[in-house]
Amino acid sequence: MGKTKSNHSNLKNAIIAFLAPLPSIFFYIYFLNHYSDSEHSLSSLWSWCYHNPFLLANLFFFFNINVMFWAIGHLQSSHWMIDPYWTVIPLLLAYYYATHPIATYNMWRSRIVIMLTFLWSLRLSHNYFRRENWQWGAREDWRFTDMRQQYGKNWWWVSFFAIYFAQQIFLMGLTLPYYTIHTVEAPWSIWDIVAIAVCFAGIVVAYYADTQLHEFSTKNAELKASGKPFLPTLEDGLWKYSRHPNYFGEQLWWWGLGIFAWSLGQGWIFVGAFVNTLCLAYVTVLVEERMLKQPFRAEAYRQYQKTTSVWIPWFKSSSLEETKDKTN
Repeated sequence: MGKTKSNHSNLKNAIIAFLAPLPSIFFYIYFLNHYSDSEHSLSSLWSWCYHNPFLLANLFFFFNINVMFWAIGHLQSSHWMIDPYWTVIPLLLAYYYATHPIATYNMWRSRIVIMLTFLWSLRLSHNYFRRENWQWGAREDWRFTDMRQQYGKNWWWVSFFAIYFAQQIFLMGLTLPYYTIHTVEAPWSIWDIVAIAVCFAGIVVAYYADTQLHEFSTKNAELKASGKPFLPTLEDGLWKYSRHPNYFGEQLWWWGLGIFAWSLGQGWIFVGAFVNTLCLAYVTVLVEERMLKQPFRAEAYRQYQKTTSVWIPWFKSSSLEETKDKTN
């Protein structure tokens, strides 16, 4: 009975997730088919949409994600849907900017960036669903749950700004390189090669870091099921050289996209990557505080903090060797 209910909920959430973006998609397709029709009753609207691609993208985000996802989240008492969509919104925006009628760009740069974004999206989506045991909407982000308890009866309106509106500002700023890439036509340069290398390195690093973390979590779950002691910290693979190699890989990705925009004369767009780094710094603090609150791993994690780089992979500090010598 419980399994049947779970399958029903999974199917329902999958259908909701697939249907959710359709209003924006249908509107955009209709616009593409009618924007050049000066006799159309909505010609003034089409003209505005034609000349303001960035503002139009923000309207799509506001109404289709902020308002609709927020309403769905309250109806379901779980704001889970923003997480899987975080993995595809950048890809949708890249394709949107590339297909907008006013777009002008280097074809190969656009194709490579969209292909890289597809790989980034595939990696992040795979990691999300693997972590959630291939379930749709099984749970919301633990930070949202904490905020729900913190704000209590005010959560219904605070959630709109804390989860959705804040992420619109953040994500639309972070994805500005896509807008630049599709509004500036310039020949291929050496900096495009650098940007590709940084972006691809970010995807690879994040993939292996997430896979190693998943294997560690799976092993701990098996140990728990068999009544054996947990492994307190992950210190193998990339995690031997960085406490958060997955965050490092993610930062490489966004800074790589910024290099594309910088090479096209829009270096100020690095602000998005910089803000993302600040946000990940804050998330790092939250995650590590959470680790230190778990009695079975607190002491081991403190030692891990002393010997291992936070983000950028680097060799263990000498204090680790001293600790091993004392142990032996």
